[in-house]
Amino acid sequence: MALSIGIVGLPNVGKSTLFTALTKKGGLAANYPFATIDPNVGIVDVPDDRLGKLADIVHPGRIVPATVEFVDIAGLVKGANQGEGLGNQFLANIRETDAICEVVRYFKDPNVMREVGRVGEFVDPAADADTIMTELILADIQTLEKQLPKLEKDAKRDKELAPKLEIARRLSDWLNEGNRAATLDMTPEERAAAKGLFLLTMKPMLYVANVDEDMLGEELEPIDGVRPIPICAKIEAELSELDAEEAAEYLASLGLEQPGLDVLAQAAYKLLGLQSFFTAGEMEVKAWTVRQGATAPQAAGVIHSDFERGFIKAEVIAYDDYIELGGEQGAKAAGKLRMEGKEYVMADGDVVHFRFNV
Repeated sequence: MALSIGIVGLPNVGKSTLFTALTKKGGLAANYPFATIDPNVGIVDVPDDRLGKLADIVHPGRIVPATVEFVDIAGLVKGANQGEGLGNQFLANIRETDAICEVVRYFKDPNVMREVGRVGEFVDPAADADTIMTELILADIQTLEKQLPKLEKDAKRDKELAPKLEIARRLSDWLNEGNRAATLDMTPEERAAAKGLFLLTMKPMLYVANVDEDMLGEELEPIDGVRPIPICAKIEAELSELDAEEAAEYLASLGLEQPGLDVLAQAAYKLLGLQSFFTAGEMEVKAWTVRQGATAPQAAGVIHSDFERGFIKAEVIAYDDYIELGGEQGAKAAGKLRMEGKEYVMADGDVVHFRFNV
């Protein structure tokens, strides 16, 4: 399931350093605006301790975690919605992603330019986040200004477009009041109609606070109602260059239980509304990705489209039962292996075998 999160922020907030550490891909990190022009794309493993515990039981040939795609998008600047700083191109890159991760500068470094003409240790996370949000809102206002005349014309001929026109008008008013589209009170039907408007501020958002090392233990104030994830990009970059044992020792010396990037990958997975189910056998233990609320046939289709079309039933064991009872045979003997049909909604962590016709 190819879903992506765009990493955005003002220039020089540490986006590319974070991306490089996150993906170990080596995106360009430099101390000047627009060092990143074309978006870098990387696939990131989602850490999941459950995979190791499943592997301890079945001893597979390999372990395959779930993944999420991150896109490193060049720094936005004030006026991006009018094309400032290649803004139109960057906004188009954001539009292609499913969610937004905004990196906000909390670190103090007089050697890293904050913005053109402003140096020193001054930082203002709230103002920086507001600058980005303003640009996204202004871009959405422009999008609706272009769409509304055509929608109004088309809705006169096609009455089924009336709900989309109505929510577009409401969103236009809401955005012009300085609000993010996603915060408008909408019914499920209105939200479904709004998706077809392709607004940037309808996308789920999370925030990363790029902090100095001594701020890692601090609880930061929420941004737009969301508490930012504190990460020191410099530390994460150093960790990405170490082997597992050295990285564990380094984390312990910092008093950290896991890298901040593990926390980010897990948060991104949840932000996209995703969950995992598992297949476990001698060949591999694998985490498969489905949307929360997916049915058993839809989950089977993630493995192969033919499996969804030919779905008969799913043999399901809850993860906790699988671990507690020592695997499939123990779960089956205890009556914990269930046969589920087409209406079954997958639970996070289900261990599954599918039966199907091909």
